[in-house]
Amino acid sequence: MNDKFYNLDADKKERILSAAYKEFTEKKFEQASTNRIVKNASIGKGMLFYYFNSKKELYYYLIDHGIKFIKERYLEEIDENMGDFIEKCKQGSKVKLKAYTEKPYIFNFFATSYLNKDMTLSDELEIKLLELRQLVYEKIYRNIDKTLFREDIDPGDGIRLIRLSMDGYEKELLEKLKGKKITELDTDIDPYWEDFYNYLDLLKKILYK
Repeated sequence: MNDKFYNLDADKKERILSAAYKEFTEKKFEQASTNRIVKNASIGKGMLFYYFNSKKELYYYLIDHGIKFIKERYLEEIDENMGDFIEKCKQGSKVKLKAYTEKPYIFNFFATSYLNKDMTLSDELEIKLLELRQLVYEKIYRNIDKTLFREDIDPGDGIRLIRLSMDGYEKELLEKLKGKKITELDTDIDPYWEDFYNYLDLLKKILYK
């Protein structure tokens, strides 16, 4: 843990993290600019390098910080023992949306920058990322009750169809909610959830016994 940065004023820390995640999401590592980061964070460049010795150290910190956030605010909230895959997706989508709305730049960073694989990571971070992928798989796909599916539907095909449907719906919902604050969710999102639940009920009618 970077103790100096951890103890930084919350507002400054948030500005730095938001600016850095945005920069590394939009640019590959070599093209990413610490000058743009400090400008967007409204801080001096000396302050950034007081907390991080190099651009690489900052990048590593973003990965480590993002892994912890996704584990704590998303994955640990999912009940992996839930056997109904559609109900598990329902729960997971609500938790993910709440976490995404709070820190969208973390999810965007992992969805784009890391996938580029444009730099070599430390063994420690590679292990943490592998553990994260394993945890995602366990939370989503462990203990699924395949007997819920109709006999004429292969459970594997049914699960894949549900997952693809959920991914598409999530993207559509996030686009509709772009720019909204987390404090606005309780009142503004209810109609979307009602539509979402109706959609899930339709999937159950089509795929389940």
